[in-house]
Amino acid sequence: MSRFKKGAHVDSRAGFRQEKEDCPVPYGLLKAARKSGQLNLSGRGLTEVPDSVWRLNLDTPQEAKQNVSFGAEDRWWEQTDLTKLLLSSNKLQSIPDDVKLLPALVVLDIHDNQLSSLPDSIGDLEQLQKLILSHNKLTELPLGVWRLTNLRCLHLQQNLIEQIPQDLGQLVNLDDLDLSNNHLIDIPESVANLQNLVKLDLSCNKLKSLPPAISQMKNLRMLDCSRNQMESIPPVLAQMESLEQLYLRHNKLRYLPELPCCKTLKELHCGNNQIEVLEAEHLKHLNALSLLELRDNKVKSLPEEITLLQGLERLDLTNNDISSLPCGLGTLPKLKSLSLEGNPLRAIRRDLLTKGTGELLKYLRSRVQEPDGGLKEEPRTPMTLPSQAKINVHAIKTLKTLDYSEKQDASIPDDVFDAVDGNPVANVNFSKNQLTAVPHRIVDLKDTLADINLGFNKLTTIPVDFCHLKQLVHIDLRNNLLISLPMELEGLTKLRSVILSFNRFKSFPEVLYRIPSLETILISSNQVGGIDAVQMKTLSRLSTLDLSNNDIMQVPPELGNCTSLRALMLDGNPFRNPRAAILIKGTDAVLEYLRSRIPT
Repeated sequence: MSRFKKGAHVDSRAGFRQEKEDCPVPYGLLKAARKSGQLNLSGRGLTEVPDSVWRLNLDTPQEAKQNVSFGAEDRWWEQTDLTKLLLSSNKLQSIPDDVKLLPALVVLDIHDNQLSSLPDSIGDLEQLQKLILSHNKLTELPLGVWRLTNLRCLHLQQNLIEQIPQDLGQLVNLDDLDLSNNHLIDIPESVANLQNLVKLDLSCNKLKSLPPAISQMKNLRMLDCSRNQMESIPPVLAQMESLEQLYLRHNKLRYLPELPCCKTLKELHCGNNQIEVLEAEHLKHLNALSLLELRDNKVKSLPEEITLLQGLERLDLTNNDISSLPCGLGTLPKLKSLSLEGNPLRAIRRDLLTKGTGELLKYLRSRVQEPDGGLKEEPRTPMTLPSQAKINVHAIKTLKTLDYSEKQDASIPDDVFDAVDGNPVANVNFSKNQLTAVPHRIVDLKDTLADINLGFNKLTTIPVDFCHLKQLVHIDLRNNLLISLPMELEGLTKLRSVILSFNRFKSFPEVLYRIPSLETILISSNQVGGIDAVQMKTLSRLSTLDLSNNDIMQVPPELGNCTSLRALMLDGNPFRNPRAAILIKGTDAVLEYLRSRIPT
C-alpha cells in the first residue's frame, strides 16, 4: 500500500487522466453534455474546437471502455443528442465540415471569434433555429446558411458583409434578423418573403434606400435603420400593419417620413438628421405615436397640428432651432416628457424651462386663449443708454433678469451693469455674443445671481472670480471654446445644473466631481475620453448625465452603481459595450447591464 501512495504514476487510471489533461475541453463537460444535450465552451481561449466535440454523439465514451459497473445515472448508452452548443468569445478562425456531425443542434452560438468563413456543411443542421455569428470577420456567407429553413434567429452584426443574396428569402421562419454594423449598400427584394419577421436591425451600414418590398412584411414590429445614408423613406412603409418602433437616427433625412394609415407606430426616432420643417401632413396619421424623437436636427417650428398626437407621452426636441412653441402643445393629455435643451426659445423665460415638463405645459395651457394663438412675448420697455445698448429695465425690476443676448458684441458695456442700479438680479443672459472672456463686473451680482447663460460665445477660460458667485444654481456655457474649468468652482455649493455641450473638453472636468449638489451635467459633443465612475458615485443627487457624442472608448462598469441617475445619454461614442441594443432600452437597462459587468 505504501508503494502506491508514494508513486501516483503507477495508478491504473493514470492513462485516462493524462488523456483528459491533453484535451482543452474537460472530459466532465463532455460527459455532462451527453446527458443534458447542452455544451457551453464560451470564453475558453479555444483556437479550434476539439474533434471530440463534433463526434460527441458518435464515438463510444471512455467510461464504456473501462471494466466497471454503472448505476442507472451513468448509463453512457442512454445519451441525449446535442441540441445547444455555445462557442462564443474564443479565438476560432474557422469551423470544420464536421459541424454536420451534430444534426440535432437547435442553437449554435459562435459570436465574438475571428471567423472569416463558414463551411457549407452548416446547411446540414436542419433542426437549427438560432444561429449567432456576430462580432466576427465574415465577408460573405456560404450557400448552406440559406438552406436552414427552420431558422428563427440569425445574428450577423459586427462583421464585414457587403452583400446579402436573394437567397435570404428562403429563411421564411425567421422572426429576428440582425444585420447591423456591416458594409451593406442594399437589401434584397426577397426580404418580402420573411413574413414571420418581428425584428429587423439594419443599423450602421451604408444603405441609401430601402426596397419597397419591405412593406410586405406584415408582422414586423421593430425596424432599425439608424446610422445609414438614407435621404428618404418609401411611403409604402406605411403598409406595414404591425410596425411599432422605427429608428432612423443619424441619416440624411430632410423631412419626417410620410406614413399614412400607419396606425400601429408607437415610437419614431429621427434624431441627428437634417430635418428643418415639420408639416401637418407628416403628423396627422401618427395617431398611435407615444414617442417622437427629433433631437439634433434643424427644426425651426412646430405646427399647431402637433395637437393631433393625442397619445404622445415623450417629445424630444433637444438641439434644434425652435424659437417658439404652439400653445396647443400644453393640451396633449398624456405628454410627460418634453425636452427642449439647446433651442433659442425667446418667448419663454429660462427659469420656467428649468422647472420641468409639468410646469411648462401648465404655462402653455394658460396661453391657449391668446387671440393670435401663439405665445405672447414678455413685455419690453427698453431704455436707450448713451452707449446705445438697449436694456430691458422693466425686466430687471420685475423679473430680476438682466438680458443682453444676441447682440454679437465682443464685450458687455458697463452701462448694462449700471442699469441694474442696486436691484437684485437672479438671472443673467449674455448668450449669442462674441465674448472671449467673462465680464469682470459679473461679480457685482454675486449676492443674488442664481442663473447665468453665457452660451454661444467664444470663451476659452472661466476666471477664478467665478467662484464668488455663491448663489449660482444654473450655469449654461454651451457652444464655447472651453477646455477646462478652474478647481475653485467647487465653492459653488448650491450649483444644481451645468451645461458644457459643444466645447472642447478632452477630459471630464475634475472639479465637477467635487460639487455634491449637482443634479444635471450636460457635456455632450466634446472630446471627453473617459470618466471616473468611482468619483461620479459621490454625486448622490445627480439625476441627468449627458455624455453623448464624445470619444469614450470604454464605459466603466462601476458607473452602474450611480443609482441616482434617471437619464444617462451615451450614444455617439466609439465604445463597443454597452451595445446599441442595450442603449435603446433606456437608462435603467444600461445601469443594470453595467452592474452585471462589475468584476466580483
